[in-house]
Amino acid sequence: MKPLRLLYWASTGLLAAFMLMASVPDILQVPMAVEVFRHLGYPAYLLPFVGTAKILGVAAVLFPGFGRVKEWAYAGLVFDLTGALHSHLSVGDAASAWSMPILGLVLVTVSYVFYRKTLVPADRSLDAGRASRPGVAIRRVTPEPE
Repeated sequence: MKPLRLLYWASTGLLAAFMLMASVPDILQVPMAVEVFRHLGYPAYLLPFVGTAKILGVAAVLFPGFGRVKEWAYAGLVFDLTGALHSHLSVGDAASAWSMPILGLVLVTVSYVFYRKTLVPADRSLDAGRASRPGVAIRRVTPEPE
């Protein structure tokens, strides 16, 4: 396996484990998760929604293909982690509380960078389906034979 691809799968595996460990207590509404959520000023009924969104995001990142869905999944994970970081900083939590969202953001960033470098060829767009839509023309330039 190529080194970049290995780095992609290692960082993506760590990201998936990190996000799944954060989402399961949310879905199950574990008392500690409810307490943290209320401390941040959010209603407990949002926990299952946020937890399910995290799991769907992880599934989209792990599942091959569907480039646009994967891009949105990465964006959603960044939104979740950025919101968590902002929430912890806003209520004045200690570094031990807001360091976990930073770790998650680092994992998402590394995974995304290596995804773009290894799995998305430079000459292929994530919008491969656009060419089949009416009114969208793709002009291909081929070199002339010598």
